Amino acid sequence: MSTSNQAPDPTGRGSYYPDSTTTAGTDPAGPSTTRVGTGVWGLIVLALAALIIVAQLGIVTLNATYVLIGLMIGAGAALVVGGLLSARKRDNQPTTGKS
Repeated sequence: MSTSNQAPDPTGRGSYYPDSTTTAGTDPAGPSTTRVGTGVWGLIVLALAALIIVAQLGIVTLNATYVLIGLMIGAGAALVVGGLLSARKRDNQPTTGKS
Protein backbone atom coordinates (compact mmCIF):
# COMPACT_ATOMS: atom_id res chain seq x y z
CA MET A 1 0.00 0.00 0.00
CA SER A 2 1.38 3.36 -1.06
CA THR A 3 1.39 6.21 1.42
CA SER A 4 2.14 9.01 -1.06
CA ASN A 5 -0.51 11.67 -0.89
CA GLN A 6 -0.20 13.93 -3.92
CA ALA A 7 -2.24 17.09 -3.94
CA PRO A 8 -4.28 17.76 -7.10
CA ASP A 9 -3.00 20.32 -9.55
CA PRO A 10 -4.63 23.65 -8.54
CA THR A 11 -4.73 24.85 -12.16
CA GLY A 12 -6.69 21.81 -13.29
CA ARG A 13 -4.41 21.34 -16.28
CA GLY A 14 -2.56 18.22 -15.21
CA SER A 15 0.81 17.72 -16.87
CA TYR A 16 -0.31 18.78 -20.35
CA TYR A 17 -0.20 22.46 -21.18
CA PRO A 18 -1.93 23.09 -24.54
CA ASP A 19 -0.98 26.75 -24.64
CA SER A 20 2.75 26.07 -24.37
CA THR A 21 5.12 27.33 -27.03
CA THR A 22 6.40 23.88 -27.98
CA THR A 23 3.87 23.37 -30.77
CA ALA A 24 5.67 23.75 -34.08
CA GLY A 25 4.20 25.50 -37.10
CA THR A 26 1.36 27.35 -35.44
CA ASP A 27 0.96 31.08 -35.62
CA PRO A 28 -0.85 32.88 -32.85
CA ALA A 29 -4.09 34.46 -33.97
CA GLY A 30 -4.00 38.14 -34.78
CA PRO A 31 -5.69 40.70 -32.61
CA SER A 32 -9.34 39.88 -32.16
CA THR A 33 -11.84 42.36 -33.49
CA THR A 34 -15.39 43.07 -32.47
CA ARG A 35 -17.96 41.07 -34.37
CA VAL A 36 -20.40 43.02 -36.52
CA GLY A 37 -23.44 41.54 -34.79
CA THR A 38 -22.15 42.52 -31.37
CA GLY A 39 -21.65 46.11 -32.46
CA VAL A 40 -25.09 46.29 -34.06
CA TRP A 41 -26.84 44.89 -30.98
CA GLY A 42 -24.96 47.36 -28.79
CA LEU A 43 -26.09 50.24 -30.99
CA ILE A 44 -29.69 48.98 -30.89
CA VAL A 45 -29.66 48.90 -27.09
CA LEU A 46 -28.13 52.38 -26.91
CA ALA A 47 -30.69 53.74 -29.38
CA LEU A 48 -33.58 52.23 -27.43
CA ALA A 49 -32.24 53.66 -24.18
CA ALA A 50 -31.87 57.10 -25.74
CA LEU A 51 -35.39 56.95 -27.19
CA ILE A 52 -36.86 55.89 -23.85
CA ILE A 53 -35.10 58.77 -22.08
CA VAL A 54 -36.32 61.26 -24.69
CA ALA A 55 -39.89 59.94 -24.43
CA GLN A 56 -39.85 60.07 -20.61
CA LEU A 57 -38.63 63.66 -20.64
CA GLY A 58 -41.63 64.59 -22.76
CA ILE A 59 -39.56 66.20 -25.49
CA VAL A 60 -41.31 64.19 -28.21
CA THR A 61 -44.08 61.63 -28.40
CA LEU A 62 -42.95 58.38 -29.98
CA ASN A 63 -45.02 55.78 -31.78
CA ALA A 64 -43.64 52.35 -30.79
CA THR A 65 -44.42 50.84 -34.21
CA TYR A 66 -42.44 53.47 -36.07
CA VAL A 67 -39.56 53.21 -33.61
CA LEU A 68 -39.35 49.43 -34.06
CA ILE A 69 -39.57 49.69 -37.85
CA GLY A 70 -36.78 52.28 -37.88
CA LEU A 71 -34.58 50.19 -35.60
CA MET A 72 -35.13 47.07 -37.73
CA ILE A 73 -34.23 48.93 -40.92
CA GLY A 74 -31.15 50.47 -39.32
CA ALA A 75 -30.01 47.17 -37.79
CA GLY A 76 -30.52 45.29 -41.05
CA ALA A 77 -28.57 47.87 -43.01
CA ALA A 78 -25.76 47.86 -40.43
CA LEU A 79 -25.53 44.05 -40.51
CA VAL A 80 -25.41 43.94 -44.31
CA VAL A 81 -22.79 46.71 -44.58
CA GLY A 82 -20.73 45.23 -41.74
CA GLY A 83 -20.84 41.78 -43.31
CA LEU A 84 -19.74 43.14 -46.67
CA LEU A 85 -16.87 45.09 -45.11
CA SER A 86 -15.80 42.04 -43.11
CA ALA A 87 -15.84 39.83 -46.21
CA ARG A 88 -13.91 42.44 -48.16
CA LYS A 89 -11.23 42.64 -45.47
CA ARG A 90 -11.03 38.85 -45.27
CA ASP A 91 -10.60 38.55 -49.07
CA ASN A 92 -7.62 40.95 -49.04
CA GLN A 93 -5.56 38.72 -46.73
CA PRO A 94 -2.80 36.74 -48.48
CA THR A 95 -3.45 33.07 -48.99
CA THR A 96 -1.06 30.24 -48.16
CA GLY A 97 -1.94 28.18 -51.22
CA LYS A 98 -3.48 25.44 -49.09
CA SER A 99 -7.11 24.53 -49.46
